[in-house]
Amino acid sequence: MDPASKLLWKRSLIFGGGIILSGVLLYKFTTPTPEQLIARLSPELRADYERNKELREKEQQILMEIVQKTAASNEPAWKTGPIPNPWDRNNVQTSESILVKKELFEKEQAKNAQLEKLEKLKKEAELTDELVGENNVKKVKSWYKFW
Repeated sequence: MDPASKLLWKRSLIFGGGIILSGVLLYKFTTPTPEQLIARLSPELRADYERNKELREKEQQILMEIVQKTAASNEPAWKTGPIPNPWDRNNVQTSESILVKKELFEKEQAKNAQLEKLEKLKKEAELTDELVGENNVKKVKSWYKFW
């Protein structure tokens, strides 16, 4: 190799590395974090995001279970198990989720919230009964004593 081609290689490697490094740094420092992105949303979209957060987590959990079952089977990769193929013309998909039905999920969440409230109210009622019982016992003892 002559010295001119060595210099050309060095220059191209330095400039190529500089371009790649500057691209990586620009990407790292200009891309917002998920928290920053959520903070920039309008209040309505942020409320919708928070409301549907558990639904998305449940969908992700079910999807991971399906992926693990599919990976463990001897079926070809294009057979997606219980998930319908999006390119199948016979399969008509709607805008709602295939994995988790939103209405059923919301009903389940409401039911769980009601059960938690009921348990809390039962504990409060038991505590109140104990306190009222203690107060009544004290009043009964002090009722017949005049001095």
